[in-house]
Amino acid sequence: MSLIHLKHVTKTYQSGAQQVDAVSKIDLQIEKGEFAVLAGPSGSGKTTLLNLIGGLDRPSSGQVEVEGLNLGACSASQLADFRMKRIGFIFHSFNPIPVLTALENAEFVLMLQKAPLETRRDRLNALFEELGISGLENRKPMELSGGQQQRVAVARAMAPEPAVVLADEPTANLESESATDLLHLMRRLNHEQGTTFLFSSHDPLVIEHADRVILLKDGRIEE
Repeated sequence: MSLIHLKHVTKTYQSGAQQVDAVSKIDLQIEKGEFAVLAGPSGSGKTTLLNLIGGLDRPSSGQVEVEGLNLGACSASQLADFRMKRIGFIFHSFNPIPVLTALENAEFVLMLQKAPLETRRDRLNALFEELGISGLENRKPMELSGGQQQRVAVARAMAPEPAVVLADEPTANLESESATDLLHLMRRLNHEQGTTFLFSSHDPLVIEHADRVILLKDGRIEE
């Protein structure tokens, strides 16, 4: 069974008097361990698809399944629990909590899960080491560079050991060297831990690093 399975998925939004299909009749399967990117220009439906797969939005028609769970049939509380336990999110803007340290920001989801302190620290110490940000645990977000903040975001996404990490334009605010370093790190986590990564991006650098490119145009899969 595929990790992610979209069956004839359409998402329609109201724009004034018109209805607009952000994505239309999408059939897609993502297997466990993939490193894949949804590519295409702005407005092609990339972020909408990520939001549907992450349970942040519901399809207007069709079915979105993650690990066999039909997200459209879930209650709001079931979706919240699913997002917290099974999905890691990385956005192009880290949006850290400014009063928390890097470590506190990274372990925030684990705290919501009521994971024991020892478990939280063991996982985060290993991830901070893997991501090359050991020694920055007690710094506040304003004391970190953009690349360091994105590495903390990756640690936060990976810490709960999710089924899939969804990354929406994760390199958008980074210069090329930091973006390349970040992609290499995520690639290594994909190889070493078997974590599934699904990106949305029109960055050629991200597309170049992906094993699989799903090209979107006008809300449909072009190739």
